[in-house]
Amino acid sequence: MKTDQQQPATIDQYIAGFPPEIQAILEKIRQTIRAAAPQAEEAIKYRMPTFTLKGNLVHFAAMKNHIGFYPTPSAIEKYSRELAAYEGSKGAIRFPLSQPVPYALISRMVKFRVKENLAKAAAKAKK
Repeated sequence: MKTDQQQPATIDQYIAGFPPEIQAILEKIRQTIRAAAPQAEEAIKYRMPTFTLKGNLVHFAAMKNHIGFYPTPSAIEKYSRELAAYEGSKGAIRFPLSQPVPYALISRMVKFRVKENLAKAAAKAKK
């Protein structure tokens, strides 16, 4: 993320702070997440675009050379084979800007996170 920009209050403001070619990628990621989780709400958390549904679903952010995607460790573990081509950590994936962004994979991970969050919320409600 750019360090000279003010903290955005909305995802629109966040995306507007980047060059047009990065804005297009960020907007497509946003629309991919919206399609996979239409009931999720948008927020800015940890200075990143975030989608929430009964808790945090996923975060994403533009960096100098990659898009950071943060779907939680459980999603990264579930899709580890498909994510093997990308650098990452326990809770983050880095999609290089020099390669096509795997939007279909992002969609599958978001759908997984929706099911996971709804199941956790239902289990908590039973207690």
